[in-house]
Amino acid sequence: MASQDKASPVNVKLLLIGNSSVGKSSLLLRFSDEQWLPEDESSATIGVDFRMEVKGKKVKLSIWDTAGQERFRTITSSYYRGAQGIILVYDVANRESFEALPRWYSELETYVSPSVVKIIVGNKVDKEFSRQVSYAEGQNFAKRMNSLFIEASAKTAVGVKEAFEEVVAKIIDTPELWAPVGSSKKSKNTQVNRTAGAGAQTSRMPGTINLGEGQEDEAYGGGCSC
Repeated sequence: MASQDKASPVNVKLLLIGNSSVGKSSLLLRFSDEQWLPEDESSATIGVDFRMEVKGKKVKLSIWDTAGQERFRTITSSYYRGAQGIILVYDVANRESFEALPRWYSELETYVSPSVVKIIVGNKVDKEFSRQVSYAEGQNFAKRMNSLFIEASAKTAVGVKEAFEEVVAKIIDTPELWAPVGSSKKSKNTQVNRTAGAGAQTSRMPGTINLGEGQEDEAYGGGCSC
């Protein structure tokens, strides 16, 4: 049984959130394709599937990007549903994007479980000459929010791979987020496993996701994040 569990990949759904133009799509492109494009040239991406191995476990990673929807405040519970990890991105050279993080955390309190792993990524450290948010300030805020923290640059690839690996490793260390049916807490894990599976399946069909009019799950209270 143990060998079978090891062979079966763990489905993990990650979300990238944060203000527009902080480099979310660029981080995703750098991680998945090892490429970089400026924000104004990168096309909007909703879902990307990626396979990796973390702590001896095979992981099927489904990464969701807001695809620009954050500009119109149309992100709803359909986007957050089933997520085990959240990557909150700000631009170290744009203080406004950093000061918006509490609002994003407030949204997370509405839509995701407290056990969901969160990491704050201070992107664009290649703009050190115009930095507006210090490393210490970002790190201290992350500690207060009980979140992981790293600075990165989608342009130079610094810290990008580490950011994704850290959040996935933390998820693997939190079995309640992904443990398969048959463990000691069977009923609870069954629900988590079904939710994770649904998220992974949806993200493989990026063209079908409607971030503005998703069916609201009663467990999330419905409503819009506007």
